[in-house]
Formats: sequence, structure tokens, C-alpha cells
Amino acid sequence: MLVLALDTATPASTAALVEVTADGLRGVAERRAVDPRAHGERLAPEIAAALADNNVRPQDLTAIVAGLGPGPFTGLRVGLATAASMAQALGIPTYGVCSLDGLGRAAGPGRVLVATDARRREVYYATYVDGVRVTGPEVAKPADVNEEYDRVCGEGGLKYGDTFGVPVEEHLLYPPGAALVALAAERIREAAPSEPLTPLYLRRPDAVEPTTRKSVLT
Repeated sequence: MLVLALDTATPASTAALVEVTADGLRGVAERRAVDPRAHGERLAPEIAAALADNNVRPQDLTAIVAGLGPGPFTGLRVGLATAASMAQALGIPTYGVCSLDGLGRAAGPGRVLVATDARRREVYYATYVDGVRVTGPEVAKPADVNEEYDRVCGEGGLKYGDTFGVPVEEHLLYPPGAALVALAAERIREAAPSEPLTPLYLRRPDAVEPTTRKSVLT
């Protein structure tokens, strides 16, 4: 079963193809572009390239897995809207997973802090023991993260590494597509019903509705 994984919860736009079998999974391809202000422009070409490079047609896909965040409002909704519209057009199910969980699973053994950049000098974070989430997700300033961990991954961990004071997994900054699919693998194998892709927002968007009207007269 070929599955498309999408994630735009971080500055990266990720599109990955993963083959899910009865007893495991295999990463087929992953395309990623890092630009925090261009998810809408970058994601569709990444999807097209991942499919074309591996001679896969959209009709060959069995399901779509999408990272639900947490992440900034504008970027996150690009990935979720794309996943939902593609799945509807193809008649296949969608499954959502926490984007931080993808990093936590990929980090492997030990007690790991996953931190992604939340802007405003804050991070979205959660802690994991042997790949399983034990606290979070939450949003806070790096100095206010009061958790126990022996290393950190995610681009927020790299950005605020001096504050966290533990080794940084610099090779693991963005959620890998294969890890996202692994989190939904049982649902995929069981052909579970499609799930609504509800974004995981931990705070209100930066844009707010004006409270007063501005005069257009000079």
C-alpha cells in the first residue's frame, strides 16, 4: 500500500511516499523544501516530484497521512487543506498524527525533548521516552520548559540549543515522512475510516480582526 505523507507544521514543506506492508514499512521517497513563508508555493511541486520520480500516479495511493501540528496557523493549514482535497478527489482516507510525535518516534531510545519553532521566541514542545510521548504538546519560552530530557531534536532545539543545554540532534530537525506514516500504520492496514484533519493549534493566530474601523477620509 502506497501512502503519501504531508507535513507543513514547521518551516519545511515535506512530501513523502511510504510503502506499508503487512509487517512493516519502507520509505520510497521524501522531498522537502525549507521556507517558512512559502508552504503554499512549495508543497504541490514537492508532491508532484515525489510521485513523478518514482513513476507513481495519484490513483496508486492508498491513503494520505498529514501532520496536524502544532504549528503556525498559515503554514499548517496549507498541508491539511492539501491532504483533505487530494483525499476527497481520489476517494481515499486521510489520517492525522501529531507532527512532534513524528520527530519523537524518529529520535529513538532515551528521553528526548522535541522542540519546534513557534516564533515569538517560543517553542512547541513535547517529551518522549523511547519514542513514546510522555508530556505535551505545549508552547512556552525555551527557558520555561521544565521537563527532564537528555537530548533535544527539532529546529527549535537547534535554535535555542544554548538554553536547553543538552546535545542537539542536528540531523533530525523536521518530521520524517516515514515516521508520520508509522504512527498511522495500524489504521492504514485496517482500512480504518477517514478522519477529519483537525489542526493542533496551541494559541491564537498572529492576525487578529481590527477592533475599530479606520476612517478612509483624509
